[in-house]
Amino acid sequence: MARYTGSVCKLCRREGTKLFLKGDRCYTDNCALNKRNYAPGQHGQSRKKLTEYGMQLREKQKVKRFYGISESQMAKNFLIADKAQGITGENLLKVLELRLDNVVYRMGFASSRAEARQLVNHEHFTVNGKKLDIPSYTVAVGDVIEVKDKSKKSEKFKNLIANHNGNTVEWINLDKDNFKGTVVSEPRRENMDLEIEEHLIVELYSR
Repeated sequence: MARYTGSVCKLCRREGTKLFLKGDRCYTDNCALNKRNYAPGQHGQSRKKLTEYGMQLREKQKVKRFYGISESQMAKNFLIADKAQGITGENLLKVLELRLDNVVYRMGFASSRAEARQLVNHEHFTVNGKKLDIPSYTVAVGDVIEVKDKSKKSEKFKNLIANHNGNTVEWINLDKDNFKGTVVSEPRRENMDLEIEEHLIVELYSR
């Protein structure tokens, strides 16, 4: 799978919105989007009128980069959302929110989704008492995600939870003292902090 290895701050500038890819730095004045609020590159400051397809593509890219998923993963998740009952665009965002790496990030056990994926890969978490190393795993209502006992002693996790910046949303019940959280309900559209017009993604995949 192709993996982007360049500056993640350029991705935020390209999409014109904060994607929170740099951890705590995204919440400070050092955020690259605050300093250079225009697309990277030689022609980044020139105004370009996007076509309908261009707007649809940008929304898809924005969501991919926000959640840190590949093109194939995006397409797979869209198919799942399209088959589910309800509004396809909202279903898509709900599926992505319920990824294990995103839940770990929302709980405050990682400073970014990229770090959350790495920590999940290294088996620092359990789901309902069982070790799991699949970042794309879809959690369900009632699932308990917990830092494994050995990792709880790590200064890294102690510092992360102590400096938790409030990413936890109302559909997750966080128990900071025991380094665990419970998914108490499915995420709703208003719980998602990404400025996105998901209907454009549906239109793109429906072409």
